[in-house]
Amino acid sequence: MEAFGGGVFTMISDLLNELDDNYENIIAYSLRPQTPENFKEYFNKKVKFIEVKNFDRKISISKDFKSLLEIKKIIKEEKPNIIHLHSSKAGIIGRMAVSAKKIKMFYNPHGFSFLKQDDSKIKRCIYWLIEKFVAILNRKCTIVGCSNGEYKEALKISKNSKLINNGIDVKELNKEINKINNKEINEENLKICTVGRIGYQKNPKLFNLIAEKFPNIEFTWIGEGELREELKSNNINITGWKNRSEVLEYISKNDIFILPSLWEGLPISLLEAMYMKKVCVVSNVVGNRDVIQNEENGFVCETVEDFADIIKNIQNNNYDLSKIVNNAYDDILQKYNTNVMAKKYTELYM
Repeated sequence: MEAFGGGVFTMISDLLNELDDNYENIIAYSLRPQTPENFKEYFNKKVKFIEVKNFDRKISISKDFKSLLEIKKIIKEEKPNIIHLHSSKAGIIGRMAVSAKKIKMFYNPHGFSFLKQDDSKIKRCIYWLIEKFVAILNRKCTIVGCSNGEYKEALKISKNSKLINNGIDVKELNKEINKINNKEINEENLKICTVGRIGYQKNPKLFNLIAEKFPNIEFTWIGEGELREELKSNNINITGWKNRSEVLEYISKNDIFILPSLWEGLPISLLEAMYMKKVCVVSNVVGNRDVIQNEENGFVCETVEDFADIIKNIQNNNYDLSKIVNNAYDDILQKYNTNVMAKKYTELYM
């Protein structure tokens, strides 16, 4: 794992804690600003951790080559039966470092790099070509899409692709929710939030435009990031990085969870908000639209006007919100939970 933070971190900790004792789990990771300081406490005590010191989010020929050598060394010493790569950087370097001929290999992109809207078309084309080249180089490595949209993108790169939706640990989530007072929807005094790094992907510019249209509504961005200055509206509160318990407590105090992202894999924060029966309003991108069906279990938007219209309609009681949030809650119980996810990964590992 290079992306050892945020939703990817939550997905991995939930998955490993759900797998049975027949697996010995080793995590090769790198630290990120959003990596919890007490990250080891999120996993069962049997998990072993090895830091890959040269793993870096940015492209660096020198560091990437050094991390490739580090991974080779880890594989040689640990002799794994199965290798599971998470995020684009780990997926590229891991598949170049190790052959899948003798070791079962799986790769979760958690949002392909070539879908990033903050890069030029040329750069995104290069990312796609790299993914295609490495998939040909290591044909036996199975690409696992964490949403239906990501799975469809994976099939364009390799026919050796599978779909396993991300899921959340409902039992652990209940423990956290029981500690807090989860606010019921109040149309007359709406509060709106989002979760994530304040970066281009999460679209803080659009979040700010939405907030400006509703100066009397309190907006909260749960997270931190390099584009903090784009959140200029006076009614926006920025919390900074918070641990998972604190994040859930912030979500609980809000009525609407919005996700104006430019691209996604399958966001864990969205699944958590659905389970907590928040009204979810999301952008029309891969990951978001795979989970949310418009006016069935949430709302899907194209423009700032779409977001604004939905918020106004919620204020005016124009939707059956009880039906919508309960549909979203039921979807988590039936499709997007760690029990279902772990069973499918166990079958894949066999």
